[in-house]
Amino acid sequence: MPEYAPAFLAPASSSGIAAGLPRRSQPHPQPESHIVVPTATFHPAGAGTAAGGSYDACGSRLSWQQAAAVAALAAVGRSTRTGRNGALHGGRGGRKAITQAGIDLCRRAKVACRASTTAWLPGEQDTGSFSSESDYLNSLSDQAKLPAGFRVGTTSLSFIPAEAPDMGKLPMNLTVICADEPTEAYAAVFTKNAFPGAPILVGRKRLQAGAPLQAIVINNKVSNVFPANGGESASEAVCKAAADALNLPGGASSVLPSSTGVIGWQLPTSELVEAMPQAVTTLQADSILPAARGIMTTDRYPKVSSVEFPGGGRLVGIAKGAGMIEPDMATMLCFLLTDVELPESGRDALQSLLADATRVSFNSCSVDGDESTSDTVALLSSGRVPGPSKDVFSAALRAVCQELAAQVVRNGEGTRHVIRVAVTGAADDATALRVAKAVVNGPLFKSAVAGNDPNVGRLVGKVGQALGSEGAAMAQGCICRIGGEVIFEGGQFTLDGEKELRLAGHLKAAEMASESKFPPHGRVVDVQVELGGGGSGKAIVLGSDLTKEYVEINSDYRS
Repeated sequence: MPEYAPAFLAPASSSGIAAGLPRRSQPHPQPESHIVVPTATFHPAGAGTAAGGSYDACGSRLSWQQAAAVAALAAVGRSTRTGRNGALHGGRGGRKAITQAGIDLCRRAKVACRASTTAWLPGEQDTGSFSSESDYLNSLSDQAKLPAGFRVGTTSLSFIPAEAPDMGKLPMNLTVICADEPTEAYAAVFTKNAFPGAPILVGRKRLQAGAPLQAIVINNKVSNVFPANGGESASEAVCKAAADALNLPGGASSVLPSSTGVIGWQLPTSELVEAMPQAVTTLQADSILPAARGIMTTDRYPKVSSVEFPGGGRLVGIAKGAGMIEPDMATMLCFLLTDVELPESGRDALQSLLADATRVSFNSCSVDGDESTSDTVALLSSGRVPGPSKDVFSAALRAVCQELAAQVVRNGEGTRHVIRVAVTGAADDATALRVAKAVVNGPLFKSAVAGNDPNVGRLVGKVGQALGSEGAAMAQGCICRIGGEVIFEGGQFTLDGEKELRLAGHLKAAEMASESKFPPHGRVVDVQVELGGGGSGKAIVLGSDLTKEYVEINSDYRS
């Protein structure tokens, strides 16, 4: 699949809504002559709805070939429109080509596809919404079904931090993810921070040893990073407690530890060991949602994404993260479980697939520019179901990671707006990524967005700063847009009173309450930067604004 492919693979239900996806309130057909199709579902010929047809999110009927083309265009970041007669039209920029290669890929895969989220598609907006917390949680329940061969359990405990005893007893969650059998089909990537937490050090040893894994044990509240008494022994003790309670044949070495929370505090080892049997008694094989809740810290709501393959195999992922989000490989914590046999044998091949998925998802988002010491993303397979091809599994893995990364940004600490910055025309992808991250991390621009103030000079100034004098050629001919409005072109700003109002309206439309316990919508502040020079480098980064709520949360984080 191409770069930034958001294609989601899942069988469509008879209602036309893909299984395993959030059942957002679906948009109704719009009155225009062409209907925007942000997502699409489709079947191979002869499957699904009558005559092998399917329906897009707006209710328009599509043949499987047409819907395949929609998915193929979405996979390369192109929007599509269907006319009332079912004719397909290319999206922005006159991109009307529907490649036979894309259709052939879908036919060979014999699976249904849909875009998981429009968050990674420049110029597009998610028209879905959630009306309440229960509406959102119900949508997660629909897709939180665990893959075969896995169970999860959680419990709570309390502890008194040795470093701050005056704070009294504090709450902590303990979460266990367990496979029914040891597996050698796993991969993980960790933070590149020079001061990694003890669970990262233990996890790297697990990967280097290559022994089968059977469980993951996660605690929140304390990240176990260089505490005074040393942290690796504490992580190993928790792993041993999990192995003992689960009666794992591989012992502690078959358990991967993971911690998140306050940096510098000692892990309350005895309390965690004592709580482990209770966590194990809660193990169940139905839903991953308890684990998604258990790993939260300052997150306002749990995050789940899933894909269902032909034959019933599943890939489901959970993530936590709300602050310290500009990772160099993953979000703070992300765990991916699948029951399909993975497409290539060998740990290196699986590591490559996971690294590729994180590169275009978690590596391309930022809440505050701070990289955690505990970033982890891990993938385990129980191998219970015959798997799809490498291309299909890779696309599904990317889709789940991109959906979770978008949810992490939307759930950022104090976040009111999600900012999407798409950069094209750079000398190379690395330059494009640098420019995009400079914009989403610029405190002045982030603050302006938080206040719905279209202070566009802060955007252009940040682009220029990121390019520097060595990027003068790319600055020539640069075009900047917000909400599709050109605000800078030909070396000058293009502003007027009416455009000012439209820009402010675009920011307000993307706003949400920072304290909301659910994501009310999926709209974003859409920023597009076309650099001059005709380079092929490109990048898409998701970020958030900077609000007073973010400052309040982080001024009193430990309590």
